[in-house]
Amino acid sequence: MAALDQKSPNVLLQSLCCRITGKSEAEVAHQFQYAVRVVGSNYAPTIERDEFLVSEKIKKELLKQRREGDAALFSELHRKLQTQGVLKHRWSVLYLLLSLCEDPRKPSRVGSYGALFAQALPRDAHSTPFYCTRPGSLPLSYPERSGPGAAQISTSMGTSGISSLGVYSLNGPTPQPLLQPGLHRQQLGSRLAWALPNTSALAPTSRAPLGPPPLSTRAPRPRHDGDLTAEVGEAALVRDILYVFQGIDGKFIKMSNTDNCYKIDSKVVLCKSLRDTSSRLAELGWLHNKIRKYTDLRSLDRAFGLVGQSFCASLHQELKEYYRLLAVLHSQLQVEDDQGVNLGVESSLTLRRLLVWTYDPKVRLKTLAALVDFCQGRKGGELASAVHAYGKTGDPQMRALVQHILSLVSHPILNFLYRWIYDGELEDTYHEFFVASDPTVKTDRLWHDKYSLRKSMIPTFITMDQARKVLLIGKSINFLHQVCHDRTSPGKITPASKSTDSPKDAAELLSDLEGAFQGKIDAAYFETSKYLLNVLNQNYLLLEHLQAMRRYLLLGQGDFIRHLMDLLKPELARPATTLYQHNLTGILETAVRATNAQYDNAEILKRLDVRLLEVSPGDTGWDVFSLDYHVEGPIATVFTRECMSHYLRVFNFLWRAKRMEYILTDIWKGQMCNAKLLKSMPELSGVLHQCHILANEMVHFIHQMQYYITFEVLECCWDELWNKVEKAQDLDHIIAAHEGFLDSVISRCLLDTNSRSLLNQLRAIFDQIIEFQSAQDSLYRSALEELTLRLQYEERKKQRDGEWGVTAEQEAEENRRIQEFQETIPKMRSQLRILTHFYQGIVQQFLVLIMTSPDESLRFLSFRLDFNEHYRARDPRLRASLGATRGRRPSNI
Repeated sequence: MAALDQKSPNVLLQSLCCRITGKSEAEVAHQFQYAVRVVGSNYAPTIERDEFLVSEKIKKELLKQRREGDAALFSELHRKLQTQGVLKHRWSVLYLLLSLCEDPRKPSRVGSYGALFAQALPRDAHSTPFYCTRPGSLPLSYPERSGPGAAQISTSMGTSGISSLGVYSLNGPTPQPLLQPGLHRQQLGSRLAWALPNTSALAPTSRAPLGPPPLSTRAPRPRHDGDLTAEVGEAALVRDILYVFQGIDGKFIKMSNTDNCYKIDSKVVLCKSLRDTSSRLAELGWLHNKIRKYTDLRSLDRAFGLVGQSFCASLHQELKEYYRLLAVLHSQLQVEDDQGVNLGVESSLTLRRLLVWTYDPKVRLKTLAALVDFCQGRKGGELASAVHAYGKTGDPQMRALVQHILSLVSHPILNFLYRWIYDGELEDTYHEFFVASDPTVKTDRLWHDKYSLRKSMIPTFITMDQARKVLLIGKSINFLHQVCHDRTSPGKITPASKSTDSPKDAAELLSDLEGAFQGKIDAAYFETSKYLLNVLNQNYLLLEHLQAMRRYLLLGQGDFIRHLMDLLKPELARPATTLYQHNLTGILETAVRATNAQYDNAEILKRLDVRLLEVSPGDTGWDVFSLDYHVEGPIATVFTRECMSHYLRVFNFLWRAKRMEYILTDIWKGQMCNAKLLKSMPELSGVLHQCHILANEMVHFIHQMQYYITFEVLECCWDELWNKVEKAQDLDHIIAAHEGFLDSVISRCLLDTNSRSLLNQLRAIFDQIIEFQSAQDSLYRSALEELTLRLQYEERKKQRDGEWGVTAEQEAEENRRIQEFQETIPKMRSQLRILTHFYQGIVQQFLVLIMTSPDESLRFLSFRLDFNEHYRARDPRLRASLGATRGRRPSNI
C-alpha cells in the first residue's frame, strides 16, 4: 500500500511542487492546492499546440549552445518517436523538456516557478473558440502577492480571443527594458512582457537590475477640477484610455471631428512619452468607432440582405470579444481602486502594460476596419468575394480571422446554393445569390431566358465553371417540373447530401473547395442532367425529332423528296395565288404513304406539314411552297423559333437547288427523246448542238453544287452534330451543338450576310436554267409542230396515186411555210447564244467570288466547276485569282 501511495497522482504532484519551489511538504501546502486546481481545470494553454514548432525551438536552442551533434541526435530521436504510437501527447512532453532546459541564469519567460504557484488564477477572464493568441504575446511572470486580499482573487480563465490575456492575472510585473553598452533600447511590443528580465520578484535582496529604475511613485502636482494646466498623472490617463477604448470621450482625450482622430487636449500638461503612448492607445478607440458605426448603420438596413447581416454579425462577434477584454481591464482597475494600489506598484495598470496587452486586439481591429472599408457598397456574393480576396495574406492570424468571417458570410450563400441544386427553389429576396430569376418569362422560354447568372454576385471562391453547373442544375429541376411535367421529387433525382447547417460546416466546406464542394456540385450536375436527357429522349423523342429534321427539312429522305416533286409538279407550275394548302397537304400524305417515310413514327409524321410563303406578284407554286415541322412542348427548347426559321431558309435553298436538278433532268430527257425525231430536219442540227452544249454545262455546274451542298456541307456538319449530341452531358451542350450546326450550314450554303453576293450570283444561275428550259421547250414545240406538218404533207402525197398527188397551190403553200420556219431558226440560235453568253458571264463572276473566298471548300469547288479551265481561258480575272491562290498555298503549308 505504501508503494501504491508513493505513485498516486496527489503524492507525485506534491513532490513536484517541492522540487520546483525547493521547500518542504508543509511549506508548499498553498502551492499544492493551487496545482491541484490547475490540473483539475479545463482551460486551454495560451500557446499553439504545434509539435513541429516546439521541436524546432529545441533544435535552435541546442544550436545556440553549439551542440550540433545533440541537435542532429534529437532530430533523429524525434523522427523515430513520431513513427511510434507510444505517446499520445508528444507536444506536451516536448514543451516540458523545452521549459526545463532553459538556462536559469538567463531571463526566463515564466519567471520564478515559485512565483508561478504562489498566485491564484485570474479573475474576470473569458474564452472564445474563434481566436488563438500568439505564444508569448502576454506576460507570464508574476511576483509574490502581498496583502491579505491577494489570495481571494481567483477564478478560472480561458485562452483565446481578443479578451485573452494569458492564463495569469493582469497585475503582473511592469516589464523593464535591459540596457547594455552598445545596444539600443528594445521596442515595446507584444513580446515585451516576457522578453525582458524581472529579477525583483525572484530575489528581493539581490542587486538592482540594470537599466532605469521602476516608474517613480512620486505623486503628480495637485490639480483641481477644471484645471487643465496641472500635470496629469498616468492613472488618470489610464482611466481615460479605458473610456476611449469604448468610443467614449474621456476627460483629457476627446474625439476631434476635424482631424477624425482622438486627441489629448493641448492645454493638458503631459510629457511627450505619455502623450505619444496615449495617442497610440487611442487609435484602438478610433478603430472601434469605425467598425461600430458600420455595423449600427447596416444592421438596420434590411436591403443589405442575409449575407450583409451575417457580415455584421461576425463584426459584432469580434467586438464582443473586444468588450470582454475591456471588461477584464475595468475589473482590474476597480480592484486596484478598492485595494488602494498606487501608481508605480508592479501590480498596477500602466499605459505601457495597456500597450502590450492591446497589441493583438489592435491588430485584429485594424484588420476589421480595413475590411469594412474594402466592403463598402457591396452586398451578397460581391461582399463574400471582397472578404475572400482580403484573406489572401501571409499573416496567419489575419488569415484565420478573415477565414472565420468568411465562413459566417458565406453561410447564407451556401444555403441558397444547396436549396437551388437539391430542390430547385430560389428564395433570393434581396438579390444576393448569383442565380437570377425573371418571373415575367413564360414557360416556353424558361430554359433560355428565365434563369441567368449575375456575374457580379459570383463569389471568387466559386469558379465560373462551378457557377454554370449550379445554374444548370436548378434550371434542369425547374424545367422537368414546369415544362416536362415530370413529378419525380428532386430527392430521387439527386440524393441531397449534408447541407451547411452552421458556419462551422461552411468553414469546413470552404477549406476544401476543390474536393468536397466540387464533388457535391459535380454529383448533382451529372445526375440531374442525365435524368433530364433521359426524359427528353425517352418521353419526348428528342433524337428522333432531330433526325426527322435532317430527313425532311434538309432533304435527306431522297425517295420521298423525288416522289413529292413528281406529284407536286402540276400543282406548283400554276400561279401561286391559285394554290390551296389542303390540296398540297393531301399530296404530301400521298407521298408519305408511297415511300419509306411511311415507316417513321406516327408522332413525327403528324408534325410534318405544308407551308405556303408570302406571295409576291408573278410567283408560281415553286416559289412559295415549303415543308413545315411543328414543334411544341419540351422539344421546342431545342428547336426554337430562330432555329425553325433557319431550317426554313435552308429548305428553300435546297428545294430550289433540287428543282434545278429536276429541271435539267427533264431537259436531258427532252433532248434524248427528240434527237432521233428531228434528224429529218437538218437545218436544226446547229441549234440542237448548241442546246446540248449549254445543257451539259448547266448539268455539270448543278451536279458539282449538289455534291458540295450534300456531302461537304450537310453530311459533314451532321456527323459533327451527332457526335456532339452523343457526348453531350447536359441540355445546354445539345442546344449549343444544334445551333452551331445550323450556323455552319447557313454560312456554308451561302445564306449568311457575308455571302450575299455569292447567293445572288447563284440565284441568277438558277434563273438562267429556268429560262433555258423555257427556250428549249419553245424550240422543241416549234420543231415538232413543223415536223408534224411535214409528215402530214408527205402522207397526203402518198394517199393519191400518180405523179400529181398535190396541186401547185398546195406545194407553194408548203414551201412558203417551210421557208418561214427556216427564217425562225436564226432567231432561236441568237436567243440561245444570248442565253449562253449571260449564263457563262454569271458563272465566271461566281467563280471569281468563290476563288477569293476564305473558305477552303469553296475554293476547291471552283477547281471542280472549271476542271478543264474553260472559263479561265475566257476571263483574265480567273487567271489572276487562280494564280494568286496557287501562289498563296505553299506559304500556308
